[in-house]
Amino acid sequence: MTGTVLSDRLGAVERWFDGNFRELGEVGAAVSVWKDGVEVLSLAGGTTTREGAERWTVETLVPVWSATKGMAAWACVKALRESGVGLEREVADVWPDFEQGGKEEVCFLDLLSHTAGLAVLDEKVSILDHAAVVRALERQVPMGLPGERQGYHARTFGFLLDEVVRRATGARSLGEYFEKEVREKVGGEFWIGLPKSENGRVATLYPGRMTEAIKADAFMKAFQTPDSVTMRAFQSPVGLNAVADFNRAETWQAGFASMGGVGSARGLARLYAGLLGENGEKAFMEKTLTNREDEVICRPVAFSTGMMKDATEGGGGRKVRALFGPSLRAFGHPGAGGSLAFGDPENGVAFAYVMNQMELGVLPGEKALGLVRALYGLEETEF
Repeated sequence: MTGTVLSDRLGAVERWFDGNFRELGEVGAAVSVWKDGVEVLSLAGGTTTREGAERWTVETLVPVWSATKGMAAWACVKALRESGVGLEREVADVWPDFEQGGKEEVCFLDLLSHTAGLAVLDEKVSILDHAAVVRALERQVPMGLPGERQGYHARTFGFLLDEVVRRATGARSLGEYFEKEVREKVGGEFWIGLPKSENGRVATLYPGRMTEAIKADAFMKAFQTPDSVTMRAFQSPVGLNAVADFNRAETWQAGFASMGGVGSARGLARLYAGLLGENGEKAFMEKTLTNREDEVICRPVAFSTGMMKDATEGGGGRKVRALFGPSLRAFGHPGAGGSLAFGDPENGVAFAYVMNQMELGVLPGEKALGLVRALYGLEETEF
């Protein structure tokens, strides 16, 4: 597996970006690439709505769904480390009521790597009621022993990390801590709880279109199967399941740490560039903790300390796919519909792509993957 980010690859990225509008139905989008802490490419195109009244610029903001998780993880790891709490410690050391339901031995690394067995809530509670979700998480019996099973905590992840940050630091929310201790210090227009003053800059999201190939995908089949682990994970807690819900200001401002982040491609990439310069947290993010078939995503996935990584064959060696480029050290997080952001410590690269015409599927499609291949000079057959 080879590939190097070179200055002459940026033209290939621009050509693919332009092609997304001509051939893949892009409405509005932006991509930002940073090399060694400096932005080397910033592209924006299309419009913020299908009607085309306003052009998409590098300042345009958009909800990025689960791409939020990467920044939430950074905030949580930073909060624990600065509070003197080791990540191998039990969660109940910081959050005493968490130990209910046989969770006494669940540690922070289990939460952050989606191996705590808490992807699904048995109680039906509203995503809008933080306190009720926290109580349900406290009472929840995990799906297995800590580290025994890997299941993407699609929604509960944010509530778990949010409550940990509140208890470790006294902050009112993870979003508040992220704002003061990460975003304000590093820079970058990306928020977990958008200020009302920025509402006018947010693009309108449009749902993806179903195709026969998507219908046949294992994740999509599970997602549409009543009572499957996949469906239950994406409904735990309940509410805010429609794309239209994320075109509302109250959703942007709520600060959901699993999927409520709003920002620009430049802002998100700048933050990953900043993370690459933080040796403490970066070391946790690039170390793979689990690499196996994920019971919720229905395909092999790897996770580090809160970040997604490309799964590899047999736990090492060749990547199964390359969302994050060819480097085994790279880490990041995709978001529903196709947004993607990552950091590549080996090559000093930070990347972010955001858009408003969503695609269906659990991982980004060709609009984002083509940009990554172009950036690294890779062929489709290499993965």
